[in-house]
Amino acid sequence: MTAAGIDLSVDFCGVRLANPVMLASGTCGYGTELEPFLDLRELGGIFAKSLTLAPRAGNPSPRIVETPSGMLNAIGLENVGVEAFLSEKLPAIPEGVVVFASVFEQEVEGYARVCERLDGAPGLAGIEINASCPHVKAGGAEFGQDPGGLADLVRACRAATRLPLVVKLSPNVTSIAEMGRICRGEGADGLSLINSLQALEVDVEARRPVLYNTIGGLTGPAIRPVALRMVWQLAQAVEIPICGIGGISTAADAIAFLLCGARCVQVGTASYRDPGTAVEIRDGIRAYCERHGVPGPAALVGALERPG
Repeated sequence: MTAAGIDLSVDFCGVRLANPVMLASGTCGYGTELEPFLDLRELGGIFAKSLTLAPRAGNPSPRIVETPSGMLNAIGLENVGVEAFLSEKLPAIPEGVVVFASVFEQEVEGYARVCERLDGAPGLAGIEINASCPHVKAGGAEFGQDPGGLADLVRACRAATRLPLVVKLSPNVTSIAEMGRICRGEGADGLSLINSLQALEVDVEARRPVLYNTIGGLTGPAIRPVALRMVWQLAQAVEIPICGIGGISTAADAIAFLLCGARCVQVGTASYRDPGTAVEIRDGIRAYCERHGVPGPAALVGALERPG
């Protein structure tokens, strides 16, 4: 198999991606922030920063801290609001970039209103429902950890938009399979996981939490094995497409998620160290397919072999 014969494209929720590598919500702003460092059109697409109805200031500082093999953040969903996104941010993204908008609110009605406002927006490929943010006082994880609340949320958002609907799931649950089945039953087109793990870091000299918010979300390589396990479990439980997230910093990481059942992946924390990481991962996937005689990443999805 030669590099020229490899088809990197994948289908995710009916949306064709040029390759399976995307940028994760909350780590790439609204896309244009990364233009000095890479051409977004080289990627499968981006998941833009989560949007609320009105602009949101987020949490006070300090709200980011490095941890062993990862990062802890409590940004608090700071964003420009859905109207500014539609009028300023979305039109500024280069033509040809696949864009999924991320939606967050504190009540089901608010989520649905944001989805309704985004419905039919030119240049928008789909919507990701952030049902799992671990560092806000209301919304987010409250829905992602409660089966009934999650069902209500997905049902309302599904009724509010015709766009492909992806639900971002929380890892802070007893059964990821149950949550995935609930989303599928309420009309979700796809699932993304995992969001960050609830975590805490302490300044022992000051005897205080490092983050102003006390609790934050842990991301980076430290959470990758947890994310892989959950993607694999979810892929056994639902047939709708999955986007894998969590500690992906190399092509091998991304391929592991594909083998466990993800159709595509999102790169997040690794982009802070090197904004070009996602492009390197794409190239590494191509090299892997060439080396193993695989026609493309679509052939790797769910191809994990059991020991023995």
